[in-house]
Amino acid sequence: MKLILLGAPGAGKGTQAQVISETLSIPAISTGNIIREALKSGSEVGKKAKSYMDAGKLVPDEVVIEIIKHRLEEDDCKNGFILDGFPRTIAQAEALDRMGIEIDRVIDIEVPDEKITQRLSGRRVCESCGSSYHVVYKKPAIEEVCDVCSGTLIQRKDDHPDTIRERLMVYHDQTEPLKSYYEKKGKLFIVEGQEEVADTTRLTLAALED
Repeated sequence: MKLILLGAPGAGKGTQAQVISETLSIPAISTGNIIREALKSGSEVGKKAKSYMDAGKLVPDEVVIEIIKHRLEEDDCKNGFILDGFPRTIAQAEALDRMGIEIDRVIDIEVPDEKITQRLSGRRVCESCGSSYHVVYKKPAIEEVCDVCSGTLIQRKDDHPDTIRERLMVYHDQTEPLKSYYEKKGKLFIVEGQEEVADTTRLTLAALED
C-alpha cells in the first residue's frame, strides 16, 4: 500500500506513520528526517535546506523532489511506503504523479491550531537518531535522554512558539489545498486527532480498512 499522511506540523503524522509502518511492514519515509540526515552529513542538499528550515519555511520543491525520488527507488519501497511530510504543495503532488507513482490513499489528521502550538512547543527530539518525545504526552524514561540511543534530547528551533505560528500559516496557505486535490481523486480520508494517541491510532488504522 502506498500512503500519504497529511496534517499540520505537530498533528501526529510521524507517530501514526510509525504504527502503520509496523502494522503493514512498509517503510515510513519522513522528508524532515531525510533532510536532517543530509544536514548532519554536510551534503550540498543539507546546506541548501538549512536556511529554510531554520526560518520554519518550506524547503524548495526541486530539492525535496530529488531527495524523495532517490528514496522511493530503494528496495524497501517495492511493497509500498508511507510518505510523511511530502507532498507539501500542489506542485510536489503533481511531481509525484509525473513520477508515475500511484498513491492508494491519503490520510489527513486534523488537529486545531491551538492544540498544535501546545503540542509542538513541548516536543523534544533526539539530536542523534531523530526520535520524538514530548514533555507532557511522551516523556522519555530518563529526562532529556533518548530511550532508543541514549542521545541528548533538544528543542528544535522550529518548535519555538513564534516559529510554530509561522509554520502553521505556511501550512494553511501551501499544504492544506492538497486536501481538495486528493479529495477530487477520491483518495482522501480524514481522521480527527484525539487527545489520546491510541485513539487517533485506532481511527487511522480504521481509515486504512474502509
